[in-house]
Amino acid sequence: MVALGIVVIIAFVIQSALSMVQMKHFSNEFIALRRKGKVAVGRKSGGFHAGAIVMFLIDEKGMIQEGKKLEGVTILARVKVLPGFEGRYIGDLKREDGPKNHRNLCRAIEDAALTYRKYMAGEEIPEPPSPIGRVGQAIENVAQNMAVRDRTRAARVVTK
Repeated sequence: MVALGIVVIIAFVIQSALSMVQMKHFSNEFIALRRKGKVAVGRKSGGFHAGAIVMFLIDEKGMIQEGKKLEGVTILARVKVLPGFEGRYIGDLKREDGPKNHRNLCRAIEDAALTYRKYMAGEEIPEPPSPIGRVGQAIENVAQNMAVRDRTRAARVVTK
């Protein structure tokens, strides 16, 4: 039992170290784009599917100069060039503009366009919930649904 605990701890430490390497790589890529100008970022977490983050270098008119993506399930994913968006207005991007069979990448592209439109309109851009926050929200939704169901059942009993 102790051996299993040690293996779990070692695996956690290795995963944390590799995650830090991936975050450092992403940060370096973001900083390199940011030094060239404004950057619009879109993200879509994947859960058990490949998550995606896109970064678009844009000019003062919102035209895309360069695109990069980080897509994958594991901590081994790296930032790669996202071609095909150069010269397009970021505010007009839609989910359908992304590559087929890359659902979360398409959603991240759509999120980048939405984030840009909100920024230009002066709206606040909310932070996405953390994984623990999402679990808490899911539990809260289940509890609310159960309460509604109980009230509906009670109302049916009273009306009979």
